[in-house]
Amino acid sequence: MRICIVGASGKLGKYLVQHALDREHEVVAVCRERSVGKLAQFEGRITIVPGATDDREVIGRAVAGCDGVLVVLVPRGVHGYSSGTAQAVLDHAQPGARLVFSCGWHITRDGQDVYSWKLKAIVKVFGPLARLARFADLDDQVEACRRVFASDTRWTVVRGSDLEEGESQGLPVWSPHVGDPVLESNITRRVDFALFMVEALENDDLVHEAPAIVGRLSPSALARAAA
Repeated sequence: MRICIVGASGKLGKYLVQHALDREHEVVAVCRERSVGKLAQFEGRITIVPGATDDREVIGRAVAGCDGVLVVLVPRGVHGYSSGTAQAVLDHAQPGARLVFSCGWHITRDGQDVYSWKLKAIVKVFGPLARLARFADLDDQVEACRRVFASDTRWTVVRGSDLEEGESQGLPVWSPHVGDPVLESNITRRVDFALFMVEALENDDLVHEAPAIVGRLSPSALARAAA
């Protein structure tokens, strides 16, 4: 497959690139011009389209001819970065292309997610502070996902738990709703978050799903497996 990775230079993005190359996909990577150097390890193996990920012209060039698009939705700043990125991908991706977006557990598709007091407190406190500091806008990430959910494209929104570094534990376990006991451990290896997104490109069972994931070897996942 020819795959476009939007936000390729970040920690998650570089894992996405590596997993895609491991599967012999052709990779087109989008990242800010000042971050191109972060992809030096892939020199000669990928095509890089430098520019802001919410730049419609940049996205239009990058996704042309791509069978799938992997999108890291980053709530950077307070100028609609996430929603602008999502809308550009939705508008310019090839008809029928497989679109896979990343976000956190705080996004809900149908309102049936049940959140812990800790997560609700973090969103309630950190969200306004981050926006006040003009650092991030969680509400814009919510808006980005709302637009994805409302589209008629072949989308999946992968909702990640807290992330940690480390060797792969394999494909994460998922549930359609936060609050499922299998997710209680709230931890996933970042490399495996990327693995789930790349695997989702070829899993039609995940079309129009918003899976919340947790590490396969986390205590809650192991408890479910044992049961």
